[in-house]
Amino acid sequence: MSFGDPNNPYGQQQGQPGYGYPQQGQQPGYGYPQAPPVQQQYGGYPGGPVSMPGGVKAGRVMLFVIGGLQVIGAILIALTAMAISAAKNDETLKDDVQFQQLADYSAGALWAVTVAVLAWGIFAIVLGVKQGSGGNGVRITTMVFAIITAALGVYPFILIGLAHTVMAVLIAVFVGKSDGAAWFQRPRY
Repeated sequence: MSFGDPNNPYGQQQGQPGYGYPQQGQQPGYGYPQAPPVQQQYGGYPGGPVSMPGGVKAGRVMLFVIGGLQVIGAILIALTAMAISAAKNDETLKDDVQFQQLADYSAGALWAVTVAVLAWGIFAIVLGVKQGSGGNGVRITTMVFAIITAALGVYPFILIGLAHTVMAVLIAVFVGKSDGAAWFQRPRY
């Protein structure tokens, strides 16, 4: 058995390089071609996301819904303040104990509550509008807004505030996720 025998299937074939280590000047073998080196950029996205993530879109819609509910609540409180102011001078209600307890609330205090509720609703709508173009400050402000709304929805307004609480928690989660952070930290050219 000779290594130079051309009919030997186990021997080194003539004119071919040996098995094992590749010879210089050869192209790489089979498999996937090599990819160019990866360049890491800030945030993990090469240019940031192109479109708003679904969670941020949902949070934006919920901000608009909270703003609409706040405006409706402000209208109802204003109507109540007007009704109490008009009924304070009614002679037939002077002897009604339940109405007098209700009338003890100042109409001025109800108007102040109306303004506060309306301002909170307008703030929610403005945050919803800024979701598309805002930066990281809008994200943080939205998260703080959502946390305060959730806290206010739990304590003083348990039944009415349940919808506010659920939406506010979802807003905080959607905006706080990593894809939401990437959306708000994307470069703006």
